[in-house]
Amino acid sequence: MLITEPNLDAPDDFYEALIDAHRDLSTPQSEQLNAKLVLLLANHIGRLDVLKEALAAARANTIT
Repeated sequence: MLITEPNLDAPDDFYEALIDAHRDLSTPQSEQLNAKLVLLLANHIGRLDVLKEALAAARANTIT
């Protein structure tokens, strides 16, 4: 089951690390970093049912 409640030990620190990882990257490089991060985290989760739930939740909350 997908955890949607806050679950990060240090959310502000993670946000800062995420911003730092993107610093000085071009838009294509930043997009590539995001894609790699998604695939690494998906591999870590490893459960297709959870990943499909996450995809559906993310898509449902996408502004068009």
